[in-house]
Amino acid sequence: MASGDGAPGQGAGAGGAAAEAGATEAPLDALLRRSLDCVHCGLCLSSCPTYRETGREQSSPRGRVYLMRSVAEGRLPLDAGVAEEMYLCLGCRACETACPSGVQYGAMVEAMRAEVERRGVRTGPAKRLERFALREIVPRPKRLRAALDLLALVQRSGADRWGARLVPGALGRRLRELSGEAPRVPPRAERRPLPAVVPARGERRGRVALFVGCVMPELFGAVNHATARVLARNGFDVVVPPAQGCCGALHAHAGDADAARALARRNLAAFAAADVDAVVINSAGCGAALRELEHWLPGEGKALSARVRDVSEWLVDAGLAVPRPPARPRGAPLRVCYDDPCHLVHGQRIADAPRMLLRAIPGLELVPHDDPGSCCGAAGIYNLTHREMSAAVLARKVESLAAAAPDVVATGNPGCILQLRSGLARAGLRARVEHPITLLDEAYAAERSG
Repeated sequence: MASGDGAPGQGAGAGGAAAEAGATEAPLDALLRRSLDCVHCGLCLSSCPTYRETGREQSSPRGRVYLMRSVAEGRLPLDAGVAEEMYLCLGCRACETACPSGVQYGAMVEAMRAEVERRGVRTGPAKRLERFALREIVPRPKRLRAALDLLALVQRSGADRWGARLVPGALGRRLRELSGEAPRVPPRAERRPLPAVVPARGERRGRVALFVGCVMPELFGAVNHATARVLARNGFDVVVPPAQGCCGALHAHAGDADAARALARRNLAAFAAADVDAVVINSAGCGAALRELEHWLPGEGKALSARVRDVSEWLVDAGLAVPRPPARPRGAPLRVCYDDPCHLVHGQRIADAPRMLLRAIPGLELVPHDDPGSCCGAAGIYNLTHREMSAAVLARKVESLAAAAPDVVATGNPGCILQLRSGLARAGLRARVEHPITLLDEAYAAERSG
């Protein structure tokens, strides 16, 4: 988390992830060029969450590429209908994994959303609230903490529950839903900042920087602390640069390319002076964003993006220190389903490392389920902006997990953790949802106590 409370600055250009092409050509020309990679084979259709739910061609990656091409060629106006299809996409990028032609679909959608925002196609109070939250709350640590302190007070007092019961009709039902789905704010003790340096334990093997993000310290501070302990247990000094901040992924996904670039530059400066072997990240969405900084900031972002590693990938490649079995092992193995975060498996193409990490934990049985690589419906703030589609996508995931009957569902992205916790609770399933690093940290703690 950044030590200051700086705001995103203003930049030039229109392209978000399409900035690489936009540096030398107009955004729509870059979109047209990229759209020509799509051969309309249809192999992406079965992997697309919105196409699976609707069956509509325009709600598929192939259909959206055709819409983008038509707008770029001037055959179709960039109107509210086209904009809605761009934002109905969850941005999961499963189509990129399925695509035999290497279509850069995620970059294209972000570029098209940036063009939608540049032309002012999206308007209204919901859009203004989204922009205010993303620009004025999320990337400003002090304001974000104050907002969550207020939410924690409301939750502890029960005002959210009894207040919603006092409101009649559909609005009351909506408020009760929001109350039940709002993330529980952890105690302040779990939200304490990490120290500037966490020294390695045992034989020193290197020095890494930990990217802590914006939401992670406030809602998943325990995961950040667990990550630092696990890295130290594996012989790495852990540095936490104080000037780092929000990665800008939510802003890029929302089409706010200027804010995304400004936040990227702040992180470039924060990590530039860190003399480290890698910048380690425990949030899949942040990792994908920082690994693609060269697309956002051509010529600037490569130095940082080349050093970014997901924590599971880093530990497995470095040679994980396998936890020793506890002195008093539990009875039955802990049944764990691993669910792939979209921006880890499709954005960063990392699937094996988290599973290898989990298999190394004593007393843990890794249990497969039928739908690990599909989206859970969280997609940043998608579960707030497109509630019905998000719920439909989540229902498929919950059904698959219920059939496997795990004790724990493990996944490596904060939005996915919150979404799955909400879905499993509504379905009456008792499995807890945790980050894989939390499970590894628990195994190391059992090793020490033993």
